[in-house]
Parts: sequence; structure tokens; C-alpha cells
Amino acid sequence: MRIGEALGLRREDMHMLPDSRSLGCTVVGPHLHVRHRANPNGALAKSRWPRTVPASDAVVDAYANYQVERAEIVGDDSDMVLVNLYHEPFGAAMTYRSTKGFFERLARGCGFAVRPHMFRHTAATNWVRAGVDLDVVQKLLGHASLASTTVYLHARDEDGRRAVEAVAAGERWR
Repeated sequence: MRIGEALGLRREDMHMLPDSRSLGCTVVGPHLHVRHRANPNGALAKSRWPRTVPASDAVVDAYANYQVERAEIVGDDSDMVLVNLYHEPFGAAMTYRSTKGFFERLARGCGFAVRPHMFRHTAATNWVRAGVDLDVVQKLLGHASLASTTVYLHARDEDGRRAVEAVAAGERWR
């Protein structure tokens, strides 16, 4: 997801159940809804068209743990998903500025630049390396054009080596 999409998530957008029909949703499996709308923190989804993003078991587990921690610290007053748990104003929707500060602190601890958008690049690259078709990666990233998706593809030297060796051996690449 884009940072604006994540910061704009409402709790009603999070359908972390295996079957969300009881919520009036027909999407199968755990997922979240990305919607373009005004938010109190100024966050905005880039696309005006809504989309769903499947959630892995790891995301479902992390969200459940976050919900427990959040309830202990700030309660359930805000309908926004990402709220300030450790900085004033507690329980307020996280902003672009607070998120930037978080990633700056993370970068100092890591010793290299860390930005939220890097996660999109990593996810797209990993999906392609796992053999996911580009049109699926395009949809997951919320791109209108496949040309936008290709910016996220990062071939490694070993990818080229495997491709050349596979073709030379008469095998299918992947």
C-alpha cells in the first residue's frame, strides 16, 4: 500500500476474517479496503477507485496484536487504524509528519535510509521473483498502467544468471 492509503485506513476497512459475508462483504479471505476519502489526518488514497488488498496470515496476526496493544494504551475511541500510541496526541490518527519521524528514527537505528515506499518496491520485487504475473502485481499495487508497475521491478545479477542458464539448458525460466 501507499503511505496515504495506510494512513487513511479506517477500522471498518479491515476485514481480517476468513469469511466476511457477516459484514456484508463478498470478498473472500482476509483483506482490507482502500478508499479515496477525506480523512482527519489529511491522508489520501492516490486513486479515486476503491480496491481490496488481500491480507496474509502474518498481517492478520500483526493487526490482532496491534489491536490489543492499542486498546491497552488508548482505547477504542478513534475509527482510524493507525493512531499515535507513543507520542502526543495519544489516540489521534497518525499523520504524514509523524510517520516520517518514525521512519527517520528507524533509519538512524539501522544506519541507512528507510522510507515507507521501500516496502512497496520490496513487495513488488518479491512477488515477481515468486512468479506472480505482472498483471496481478499491477492490481495489488493499485496501478492503472502496467508501465507504472515496471518501475518496481529490480533484477539482480543472479536473476540474469539463472535466466541464461535455464534457457541454455532448454528449461523454462522461473
